[in-house]
Amino acid sequence: MSGHSRYDPKTGIEKWLDARLPIIRLGVDTLIFPSPRNLNYWWTFGAILAVMLVVQLVTGIILAMHYVPHPDHAFDAIQHINRDVNYGWLLQPMHAVGASMMFLAAYIHMFRGIYYGSAKNPREMIWIVGMVIYLLMMAAGFMGYVLPWGQMSIWGAIVITNLFSAIPPEAAGTSVTQWLWGGFAVDGPTLNRFFSLHYLLPFLIVAMVILHVWALHIPSNNNPTGISIKTKADTLDFHPYYTVKDAFAIVVFLMIFSWFLFFMPDSMGHPDNFIPANPLSTPAYIVPEWYYLPFYAMLRAVPDKLLGVLTMFGAIAILFVLPWLDTSKVRSMRYRPLAKLFFFIFVLACLGLGWCGAKLPSDLVFATGVDEAGNAVGFTFVWLSRILTLYYFAFFFPILPILGWVEKPKPRPASIEASVLAHVKGDD
Repeated sequence: MSGHSRYDPKTGIEKWLDARLPIIRLGVDTLIFPSPRNLNYWWTFGAILAVMLVVQLVTGIILAMHYVPHPDHAFDAIQHINRDVNYGWLLQPMHAVGASMMFLAAYIHMFRGIYYGSAKNPREMIWIVGMVIYLLMMAAGFMGYVLPWGQMSIWGAIVITNLFSAIPPEAAGTSVTQWLWGGFAVDGPTLNRFFSLHYLLPFLIVAMVILHVWALHIPSNNNPTGISIKTKADTLDFHPYYTVKDAFAIVVFLMIFSWFLFFMPDSMGHPDNFIPANPLSTPAYIVPEWYYLPFYAMLRAVPDKLLGVLTMFGAIAILFVLPWLDTSKVRSMRYRPLAKLFFFIFVLACLGLGWCGAKLPSDLVFATGVDEAGNAVGFTFVWLSRILTLYYFAFFFPILPILGWVEKPKPRPASIEASVLAHVKGDD
């Protein structure tokens, strides 16, 4: 923790405990520290993610007490939890819907970081640790999707794990794939491994979140202007000002979460996953959870298997070097008109990739005519996926580096305090 501690123990018990286990001091210094006074509601998604992580941990631990990681019993175990376990009808959908809500909050959190330049100097490590958390979330989410052992679960596992067989040379790729399976096919050992890892990874995420928050306390929060803190007038104590703001945002987010939980608990899943897993019956269309769809679209956009895998993983890897790709000295895109335009196109491209990932590659985006057999022909989703994938990578390189060199930013306020006062006067 950087800076002077704000905690001053008063009572004898507090002094005795502080000299031996300064846990109260840690809590006070975590909550009461100077933060930029102009943080908006986009900054509340960090707290929302912390709450959703607790929800996933608590529900996951309880569900693990009743789950049976065996191919003959896994599907029935989920039905047993939903029908026979006390409050299982609530806990299992809460865990499943909670995963989607957590990814929704994570994507908003990441887009906010890109837009406001939160990854840039001196906050590179905060961003990198955050990306490690994102990777762990993706791994935990994928393994959790396999556990219900429905048709989408087993075939999703088959498709994704088979991607590792593209690793050259062929023998190495096959060895990695069989190691993931625990045998020669997706079966009982695979389910056991995925269950163990799905239980372990959230605790690794907790450890990385602690590191993420610790790294945040060194340079403090970024802010919408991207201007560094200069005087005490630029700041407010995180508690009570931002804890109250975060609490309000959390309540609103939980209301949205509750709406899906109680009225549409299965809307984010696939109907085929309510059919018991059958390795001998391939579903008509294999589709991952919605939060993987953009990367799934990238995978299918490339005709070569190895290049498709490299493209999919490269889309995540390039996020790790974002702090060095954005070369502008101005952090916030609020003052960068061209960067703002390209950013919003980037957001639309990501949404478009998600849309493409949910469609069959051969489906038509729009028809341009008919062939000799009378079938409609035209622009397909696979071609739209290719165009959007190209823009996804082009946004990071070369667009961001070039914009940093050629773009002329708008004038920025002299300080955070000045920007707040100007905003208040503008509202009046």
